[in-house]
Amino acid sequence: MTLLATLVTLLVLRQLIKPISLASKSLDDYRNNRKLSVLPTEYTDEAGLLMCNIQESIYESESFINEKQDLIYMLSHDLKNFAGNPQGLAKLILSENPSESVRHLAELICESTNLQFRYIENFIKLLKEQDQVVKINPEAKTINFPSIVPFINEQVEQRLLDKNITLDLNLEISEADLRIDEGLLVQVLVNLISNAIKFSYFDSEVKVRIYKDDSKLAIVVADKGIGFDKHQIEELFKKFTKMSRLGTANELSTGIGLYLCKKIIERHKGTLNAASEGKNKGAEFKIEFEL
Repeated sequence: MTLLATLVTLLVLRQLIKPISLASKSLDDYRNNRKLSVLPTEYTDEAGLLMCNIQESIYESESFINEKQDLIYMLSHDLKNFAGNPQGLAKLILSENPSESVRHLAELICESTNLQFRYIENFIKLLKEQDQVVKINPEAKTINFPSIVPFINEQVEQRLLDKNITLDLNLEISEADLRIDEGLLVQVLVNLISNAIKFSYFDSEVKVRIYKDDSKLAIVVADKGIGFDKHQIEELFKKFTKMSRLGTANELSTGIGLYLCKKIIERHKGTLNAASEGKNKGAEFKIEFEL
């Protein structure tokens, strides 16, 4: 009798736990992969009400996210049009061979609108990358590092030439199985290298090292530039950081590059950290993935 009672109890508990387990899985699927699940509606007790509320909350959240992104895309498009009008007028003024003072003012207008375009484009890029990264269900893919080097070099070549900086790219491992898309990894590396170039001095060097460190793949981007204080590390990776600074050649910044990099790496089961020994002692950014 005791064994039978235990068995009945387990069956009852299983039936009670089942809707809670389904609801929990549905939440995990949405939170991790933006996957919309359809929960059963045949339950009429408190568990059924719980699943119904979770289902409604998930769909309301998805609807809100989509509406928010549509609104921001539309707003960004309109902002680009508004910024383009004064730039068009400024270029027209420049084409008429104006006086030096007028030319200077027109060039300032062009520079200002170019900065606005950069902000808008990076903001849209931020939204797209967040949406793309959230929807990805990462599966291990073989990344061949020698094959992506040319794409990296192509995108940073002009920046290197402008400041006469040497890029030392050292591959100690040729390939690895990583849970990240090759294109996203290239984007992150280009961003980190461009950031290193921006804060490096003329005629210096940026080093990139890709190697295996025990059970991890490590990618290090290091420079000998202006560096930062240790207490500023957390600020570096904020979405619109207060640490946005001009580069050593007065390059501008939108302040979202490192934030994007960290989000992409972490969404793909990796880590991105920064280190510096202080002002004018360079900086190092390290990505790590478990192999």
